[in-house]
Amino acid sequence: MTDQSPKIPQTVPRQSATFTNEINSEIRRAAATGIYDIRGAGAKRKVPHFDDLLFLGASISRYPLEGYREKCSTNVTLGTRFAKKPIELDIPVTIAGMSFGALSGNAKEALGRGASLAGTSTTTGDGGMTEEERGHSKTLVYQVLPSRYGMNPDDLRRADAIEVVIGQGAKPGGGGMLLGQKITDRVAEMRTLPKGIDQRSACRHPDWTGPDDLEIKILELREITGWEKPIYVKIGGTRPYYDTTLAVKAGADVVVLDGMQGGTAATQDVFIEHVGLPTLACIRPAVQALQDMGLHREVQLVVSGGIRTGADVAKALALGADAVAIGTAAMVALGDNDPRWESEYNALGTTFGAYDDWHEGRDPAGITTQDPALAARLDPVAAGRRLRNYLAVLTLEAQTIARACGHNNLHNLEPEDLCALTMEAAAMARVPLAGTTWIPGQGGF
Repeated sequence: MTDQSPKIPQTVPRQSATFTNEINSEIRRAAATGIYDIRGAGAKRKVPHFDDLLFLGASISRYPLEGYREKCSTNVTLGTRFAKKPIELDIPVTIAGMSFGALSGNAKEALGRGASLAGTSTTTGDGGMTEEERGHSKTLVYQVLPSRYGMNPDDLRRADAIEVVIGQGAKPGGGGMLLGQKITDRVAEMRTLPKGIDQRSACRHPDWTGPDDLEIKILELREITGWEKPIYVKIGGTRPYYDTTLAVKAGADVVVLDGMQGGTAATQDVFIEHVGLPTLACIRPAVQALQDMGLHREVQLVVSGGIRTGADVAKALALGADAVAIGTAAMVALGDNDPRWESEYNALGTTFGAYDDWHEGRDPAGITTQDPALAARLDPVAAGRRLRNYLAVLTLEAQTIARACGHNNLHNLEPEDLCALTMEAAAMARVPLAGTTWIPGQGGF
């Protein structure tokens, strides 16, 4: 006699939206080791970003420009407020600060080569200026950080601009890290550190405790360099209106604003994912601060953190930036996280699309390492050409969008050229929700 009772259908197991596999894995790792996780790169969580904005191309109400006949200018001048020698760039895309120490010498040379070929600037990062970088960089920005590593008056004078780093988007309020395995003889000498010992930079400058002291420091830098060099102040995206205001009042020629999608060589994962604001949320408050002081465009705004495409460049400029800076994207252009090294990424317990253990110094691509054998894998000449090509594509894409919106200069892009796909992006960017005139918090329909 057969069993006639109905069979109970098998249910599909449900995973928690709160305790995800990634969260549970981190709990197990923390329980096993008793230390917090350190990694590189930027935030991996999804937050409102430039992808949530769309351009409104010209039609009848606006007239588009013909790309084959009508020019679209891309050049930008940075440091026009006080500097005797502002820097002139062919394109509004610059290379952000990434240190020798975090990056190999070949990688730093490649960044200088690529930026120079594209007619733009690159930046030293923490740890001082290398001869390879200075020699292959037509325009080099020298960073002054809380660590003071490698800082000296001679290199300040050899630079084309100076960037005082107050904060970084991946870790605002936190200092940098460089683990001992990347502190080689050369890195140790440049930073006056013991070889092979973990280094953690201070989270704030020892020379000041507020904006009044910052003003004094900026004046010192101007005196050292004969008032020739533009002085940038870089801030992490946390309180962009007030920080921009104070940076300008302290005497900055340029404000560099870095959102939480910006990368880092190494810091706590909890910092990267839970401290700071999305880049999209930072731009309009900073622009508003400059406008309220009557200094928008006189003090230039450079935006960084998650810039990947020409569309991102165009959107940042439309929201009021004068230029953008790229870091992670530049590394990818050089050859970082390349699938050609997948077997070696697998041996490190990861995959090419997720590799972020830059602090360990075992990068198969030869970029985030001080291992001579690995660093030799990166040909700085070929990598520099790849970066130049990438920068050219970013610029061409941004030009294409500007012409489609009826503009003959990238800096003529404006918020009125944009709409948002989500209420969050509309509120952050202060542009209408698509299909409406409604900006959340500002009325409309």
